[in-house]
Amino acid sequence: MKTYKVAFVGKRGHLGYAMRGMKLLKDSAVAVGVTADGGDDPKQVQTIVEGNTGYPVPVFADYVSMLDATTPDVLVVNGAFETHAAISIEALKRNIHVFCEKPIALNLEDLAAVEEAYAAARPGTSIISMVGLRSEAPMRTAFEAVRAGVAGKVKMVSARKSYKLGERPDFYKKRESYGGTIPWVGSHALDLMLYFGGATDFEHIYAFHNREDNHDNGELEMCAVCCGRLNNGVITSCTIDYLRPQAAATHGDDRVRVAGTDGVIEVAEGEVVLLNKDGRKVLPLLPARELFCDFMRHISCEEEPPVTAEETFALTRACLMARDFADTL
Repeated sequence: MKTYKVAFVGKRGHLGYAMRGMKLLKDSAVAVGVTADGGDDPKQVQTIVEGNTGYPVPVFADYVSMLDATTPDVLVVNGAFETHAAISIEALKRNIHVFCEKPIALNLEDLAAVEEAYAAARPGTSIISMVGLRSEAPMRTAFEAVRAGVAGKVKMVSARKSYKLGERPDFYKKRESYGGTIPWVGSHALDLMLYFGGATDFEHIYAFHNREDNHDNGELEMCAVCCGRLNNGVITSCTIDYLRPQAAATHGDDRVRVAGTDGVIEVAEGEVVLLNKDGRKVLPLLPARELFCDFMRHISCEEEPPVTAEETFALTRACLMARDFADTL
């Protein structure tokens, strides 16, 4: 792999994915600049990036001046949620690969603009969102088992995504800057539906959400339910909430159940269980992968992408449509 120049905007989301990847990639990826938006302090981003790379990284006042000065190969977008689309579009116009926090847009109009910019970019330019659950050991193990056919033909996928609420920054309290709990938390669960369901898009998606009893967090929804049908006929459902007790051992509770014609595979509390004609079996875990490393290997033409741009667009569209549907009820 050649050496790629990587620039960074913000730290609001899963910046850790990129930081772990930068450590592993070493000389194959070099940080060339950092900035922040939405009122965040870019020096905090600088501290994180320098702490993980071990060398000084310059700070820029805004992402346009940073892109002008550094001409990066890759842009990691972790800024204000409402600016994901505009930043991604600017990068794509410059044929820069984009590794963006999800969702990549907060409304369908902005998503369409990102898709248009991607279509106009130089062939081979990539954009993916940070759906890191795919790379974790339990989900990888379950997926490979499903792909091997041990559960037969997949008929249904159900997922759970539960978080502790904790203390949330003010931007979570407004829809215009947060985007909604379905696009933010639920995107993980909806991505698992596409991933395990073996589909390229949702044919139908419906949802309910509720922001009552949200501990003075403004417009933040505390819980939601989504259900739908993929474009290959697989039926899907998920629950999403900020109701995980503070006393729980982990911040999140990620689960999935894949029901097929020959068995059921369930992921819960880090364990993968197969139930089929041979009984119950706990599957040995495959090693986790690093999403950013896989993305970088993809753009260097060494392997297929961990998530395609088309999957990224389909996921974002489904999240926004589900949220907008829930708003009408």
